[in-house]
Amino acid sequence: MSGRLLRLVCTAVVTAGIVLAPVPAAAEPGPGPAEGAPGDRTVAGMLTDLQRLYREAEQATESYNGTEERLKKQRARVLRLNAELTRTRLSLRDSRGAAGRLARQQYQSSSALSPYLRLLLARDPQHALDQGHVIGRLSKERAETVGRLTGDARKADELAGRARAALDEQVALAARQVKERDAVRERLRAVEEMLASLTPEQLAALAELERSGAEEEQERFLASGALGDDAKPSAEGDRAVRFAVEQLGKPYEWGAEGPASYDCSGLTSVAWQRAGTPIPRTSQEQWARLDRVPLDELRPGDLVVYFPEATHVAMYLGDGMVVQAPRPGADVKVSPIAANPVLGAVRPDPGGEPVRTYTPPRLPTGATDGSDRGYADAGPAAR
Repeated sequence: MSGRLLRLVCTAVVTAGIVLAPVPAAAEPGPGPAEGAPGDRTVAGMLTDLQRLYREAEQATESYNGTEERLKKQRARVLRLNAELTRTRLSLRDSRGAAGRLARQQYQSSSALSPYLRLLLARDPQHALDQGHVIGRLSKERAETVGRLTGDARKADELAGRARAALDEQVALAARQVKERDAVRERLRAVEEMLASLTPEQLAALAELERSGAEEEQERFLASGALGDDAKPSAEGDRAVRFAVEQLGKPYEWGAEGPASYDCSGLTSVAWQRAGTPIPRTSQEQWARLDRVPLDELRPGDLVVYFPEATHVAMYLGDGMVVQAPRPGADVKVSPIAANPVLGAVRPDPGGEPVRTYTPPRLPTGATDGSDRGYADAGPAAR
């Protein structure tokens, strides 16, 4: 689909101003776009389908991101093993040279008389005894030379095997990454096809349902008492929040880590890295490895994780709002915390002391607009 057509298709969605909000049964698999003509489906059903497609796309994106991180580590491991193997082979070459010199020396100084017999027949036993100590030292050096040769050969063989296995794993990860990349593109293509199948009236109805659904979810969430009074952030949390706010308006792009575009976990991981606390790259790893924090103890900079599979993440701003890279086609924006089903929250710096005074960053005009004008550039053809 051309970028021009996609921009026309998404014109009505721009009015939504927020990320797709839950609607009844949104988490359940709905019928695919091809399972009925657009006119035969309800608006709620179409929104459910669209939510499912976006969620599948983001889940595939986070799988791709996880494999990309493992592939980076594996490439580094292969390089380390190859460097160590090179050093060991150089040492083995030196040990073989020393062993060759030892063999020549033994051949050239060979005698029919043993050192013990020469000592007994010597005119000067003390001198012979001193020579015996030298012979002993030479024997020890020879043993050490042989030991080094044997050890280097064994280590070289072991490292060569490990390097081959590491390279095989790297190749397998690269192949897996290609499959996951194709899966992301396939799911984003399904989103494009569904949006292209809808009329302007249907898109406008989707936007209205999206907006009202998000408002209802936010009201319900706040009324439940799940959130307490906002705590002050740590100094690093403050820096992470301000960095994230500086990215407002930049487009979502799957697999992106800035500086021009981000996906959801790319934004949160880079923000905390800039703040001085590196965290895992993907939303699943952030949820699995960072310290959990109760929702009623949230402070700016904490990460809010969404969906049972932890496939989406945003950064808490305070006052029930988050900053996030929402979905393909949308820009980094400020959203209600309940814009998606909340799984829980984690804190990258659990030991960080809250600042004494805190002034939230000033949000630019349009921070909550949820513009989809970047959609054409974030589709499958973008990568």
